[in-house]
Amino acid sequence: MKTVISKDGTPIGYERAGTGHPLIFAAGAFNDHTTCAGLASLLSGAYTVVNYDRRGRGVSGDTPPYAIDREIDDLAALIEAVGGSAAIFGYSSGGMLGLQAAVDGLPVTGLVLFEPPFTVDGHRLPADLAARMQAAVDGGRPGDAVALFQLEAVGLPPSVVDSIRESPMFAGLAAMAQTAVYDTLITLAFSDPTPGMRALDVPVLALHGAQTWPQLAAAAARIGTAVPGALVRAVDGGANHAIPDAATAAEIRAFLG
Repeated sequence: MKTVISKDGTPIGYERAGTGHPLIFAAGAFNDHTTCAGLASLLSGAYTVVNYDRRGRGVSGDTPPYAIDREIDDLAALIEAVGGSAAIFGYSSGGMLGLQAAVDGLPVTGLVLFEPPFTVDGHRLPADLAARMQAAVDGGRPGDAVALFQLEAVGLPPSVVDSIRESPMFAGLAAMAQTAVYDTLITLAFSDPTPGMRALDVPVLALHGAQTWPQLAAAAARIGTAVPGALVRAVDGGANHAIPDAATAAEIRAFLG
């Protein structure tokens, strides 16, 4: 992987492939640069696709104290490294980061947002969730932080969370517990589209899976009413917050050109 150094000195790892205008992929909670690899591969014939590890994940560093502005700085460093402007595909809370990057004046040429978790129908996160998750991580109980996120942010039933905790995948989730705190902070900060997002003058496409959870479809629709000129599309497939690669790639090509 290549590495770029962010404003605070943190190394940010990324993979780059293809040719054409840069398209940066920002993933969400419990995801690293591999999450969007399949989607990026489908688009590498038309764009320079850039998959990166957000800070604290994979090969990227993590310089304390955490701040959302530092993640925006990471995107700024990536954009500079790939030519000075880029479109952004943001998955889940990564979409919120992409929106805020554009609000902050980064040279973002277009935004494709896949199911960013804005608050709809009362599904607001508890205000102290990030603090309780951080306390669990600091206390050497990363698994408890994961369970809190699954129960209170995702809304999974306790029985399902218990099953996941007994599964082979749980160790990998626990290893990313600290970054789940970051995603929780992002979701809390941008639970509602901000005034800056509502005044944004950047092309925006909000996508959701046709079979996804209803609140995520409603959140995508909310972007269409809150952000000037934003388009909303349902993508075939995409159950349970998953990205259907082929159908999503087609929507991106049609939107970005």
